[in-house]
Amino acid sequence: MSERLTPEQVELRDAVRELARERIAPRAAEIDERAEFPRDVVELFARHDVFALGYPAEYGGLGEPLLTNCLMIEEVSRVCATSGLILAVQALGSLPLLLAGSEEQKRRWIPGLASGELLDAFALTEAGAGSDPAGIRTRAVRDGDGWRIDGTKRFISHGSVADLVAVFAVTDPGAGRHRDLSCFYVERGTPGFEVARLEHKMGIRGSPTAELVFDGARVPDANRVGEVGEGFRIAMRTLDRSRPGVAAQAVGIAQGATDVAVAYARDRVQFGKPIGEQQMVQAMLADMATRTEAARQLLYAACDRIERGDGDASRWAAMCKLFAGDTAMAVTTDAVQVLGGYGYITEYPVERMMRDAKITQLYEGTQQIQRLVVARALLSAQ
Repeated sequence: MSERLTPEQVELRDAVRELARERIAPRAAEIDERAEFPRDVVELFARHDVFALGYPAEYGGLGEPLLTNCLMIEEVSRVCATSGLILAVQALGSLPLLLAGSEEQKRRWIPGLASGELLDAFALTEAGAGSDPAGIRTRAVRDGDGWRIDGTKRFISHGSVADLVAVFAVTDPGAGRHRDLSCFYVERGTPGFEVARLEHKMGIRGSPTAELVFDGARVPDANRVGEVGEGFRIAMRTLDRSRPGVAAQAVGIAQGATDVAVAYARDRVQFGKPIGEQQMVQAMLADMATRTEAARQLLYAACDRIERGDGDASRWAAMCKLFAGDTAMAVTTDAVQVLGGYGYITEYPVERMMRDAKITQLYEGTQQIQRLVVARALLSAQ
């Protein structure tokens, strides 16, 4: 499992694994039951510089590569997918800034994001524009030396707790597909920006998923990231680097479910012997472990390719997200089956893990969209 990792990455992974087991795992069931955003986990990450890992050192970060951040998400998600998502969303929301922000913007916001003082979010999706960004209806119109934003965003992870939200809006309706969007960072407290409601969800229940409303919200031009009309390109480049984070969450969930199933099969006695000695149970455990490790290695390979600037980064990002998400759903389903009736009740965590796993097949592009991305990359290759 460590063949692709440096000694420093192994050390960091093991440290976060211990932190997750000791400090986050005991909270996971309560976070899910109460559907409360775990501020204590945010503070834990901040105290241990976990947020800082993926940000450049010149802005207060630790300058670690994509793979290191994915390792942290994986280890935390192994015990609590909601807590793992805190790291994934923090990376997602700041990627437009890292990829297209000016030097002034980076120095303005990244230190707070790296320290955990600021939380962010990524607002691309709308009720009529999920997999198809061309359906975005939120508009940004020039207003003096700034912009006035009107519209609604839906299904925005951490939208209600974020201090800074990357919002994608139409700035030139006549520019044509993929050239009409621009990206703006809208700060908490901006007049005309409100959280309309929170969704009630199957899984990741401690992670708030918000509907955001912009009613004449005015932002200065200094909050526009990238050039006018560059928003679609920024969003797609962001997803190329953020989808591995979803894959890492999925791998962590699958590994956590496998851990529970193996321990249960070792201890649970039926017909006079542990169920782990039953060949049908053994076969399920073997498949769970194999699928999880295959997903992990694909994720690590994708991180390497993306970090090197591989021209086929979109395909690798889509493949790892696709395979890991499907793996998490299959493995957690099998884990519930191994535990039988106990797997279906909250006494054991696998029912929560199964509910949490489903979202990894949906957000940041459904599995069907990932398959389209992969297929189109293959067919267009020379």
